[in-house]
Amino acid sequence: MTGGVLSTATDVTLTAELLRTLAGLGREVPVWCVTTGAVSVGGDEPADPDRAALWGLGRVAALELPRVWGGLLDLPAEFDGGVVAGVLAGGGEDQVAVRASGVWGRRVVRAPAAGGRPWCPRGTVLVTGGLGALGARVARWAAENGAEHLVLTGRRGADTPGAAQLCAELTALGTRVTVVACDVTDREAVRKLLETADPAAVVHAAGVAQAAPLADTPAAEFARILAAKTEGARHLDELLGDRPLDAFVLFSSVAGIWGSGGQSAYAAANAALDALAERRRARGLTATAIAWGPWADAGMAGDSAAAAALRERGLAAMAPEAAVGAMARAVGEDAAVTVVADVDWPVFAPLFTVARPSALLGELVTPAPVPERPAEAPLRARLAAADAADHDRILVAAVRAETAAVLGHVDEREVDVRRGFLEMGLDSLGAVQLRDRLGAAAGRTLAATVTFDHPTPAKLAAHLRTELQGGGDPAGLLLSELDRLEAAFAAPDADELTRSRVTVRLQGFLTRWRRPDAGRDDAHDLESATADELFDLIHEEFGKS
Repeated sequence: MTGGVLSTATDVTLTAELLRTLAGLGREVPVWCVTTGAVSVGGDEPADPDRAALWGLGRVAALELPRVWGGLLDLPAEFDGGVVAGVLAGGGEDQVAVRASGVWGRRVVRAPAAGGRPWCPRGTVLVTGGLGALGARVARWAAENGAEHLVLTGRRGADTPGAAQLCAELTALGTRVTVVACDVTDREAVRKLLETADPAAVVHAAGVAQAAPLADTPAAEFARILAAKTEGARHLDELLGDRPLDAFVLFSSVAGIWGSGGQSAYAAANAALDALAERRRARGLTATAIAWGPWADAGMAGDSAAAAALRERGLAAMAPEAAVGAMARAVGEDAAVTVVADVDWPVFAPLFTVARPSALLGELVTPAPVPERPAEAPLRARLAAADAADHDRILVAAVRAETAAVLGHVDEREVDVRRGFLEMGLDSLGAVQLRDRLGAAAGRTLAATVTFDHPTPAKLAAHLRTELQGGGDPAGLLLSELDRLEAAFAAPDADELTRSRVTVRLQGFLTRWRRPDAGRDDAHDLESATADELFDLIHEEFGKS
């Protein structure tokens, strides 16, 4: 990892600026964001919301800047330098927490079957952002299910378009409604709001959307989007103190759980909200952060074209009625953070990993069986029948033809073999389709990231030649062994002890592979290094700390 960057900044806006700068330089330097207390493992202290925001940012950086991003690493106050060096050397995990109990990789897992009592609203329910699309849905549900008084806030209050109609609907349901103009980032305004409202439950649905890549989001705009979610939640939490509540619901997003392109600040904000919910629970208070997927007729899926595009990628927009019902059930459960989304995992997961491998969704997706390779795949057969001098031409023509088919071009000559796939309009869905078509033609299982690792038809054709004709050289033999090893990992899960032993050996292999001149003395020195010595080493290796 010579020439990389280790960021220990605790300010998410500064880290975002670092990533913008590196992306602008056009240099592929892997950035590892090192934190302390940004995530919680087992019986740890709950995560710090400000530091958790860094992890939300990192999840988007991994998607938008896969060649710049290294990963997220959370360390305890004291740690083993050798273990940390193994993580930094690579090994398939890029969201890692090092603890005395071992090295932990982050995973999204299925929630247990609901067993708690759903939340039934009563008394006064405060809904921040209650005049927006999602907040209004919550208000209607609360009015229909027992809330006697609804306090709805928005920056413009009663002047918000549609506010009068919403109030009329809620009043017709027998609920008293108060609309308040309140900027929840203003602590004093929130204090006055709570004094007047005296809520039995709070739903924090206020926030600002984002639809711009990190590289195109100025620092001031990043800070504004971040504050709209986090400052309001922080003020509500601190000013409510230990007041008993029926519910304290934070509207979060899947962007903070697994990242979403164009939503770096939004993801950072929602990761902070998730951590705040964990902190409240640790204090013995009620709190539920719900990481929402898209809702129909709202937000990212607000129009039919956007909803169709999301569905094609495995993320269907949820009916609002089903979503608010899930919210009520989530409040009654024991989890501080719950994802509520309609995901077709076999479709979503391959697209999620097309630009960069990730183990995050590994617990949710059963690995597809490796298809048997046909004795004579079409492309292999053509190569076998042709002179070696014609192989490059055949491979380039094959990549060109399949690319044209995926992009919908009638004439494959429209595909410039030296032009980038992204520049030609190949999105993540198209990248998966191209990989599958070429894999079938070649009789090979190609890597999920193949079109990003080899980003033009000419480069991809050269890679295919190596794949198909490299079996007799050392590199080909190594790759064949890796194929065999990958198949072995598709076996049922091993116990924790075995997993730990295998992880340590793999990390050792990778360290030696990346640093072939490093001897046993170096390894011993690294494993026995103090924290200060480790950071000195990182400074030398990465060029910056």
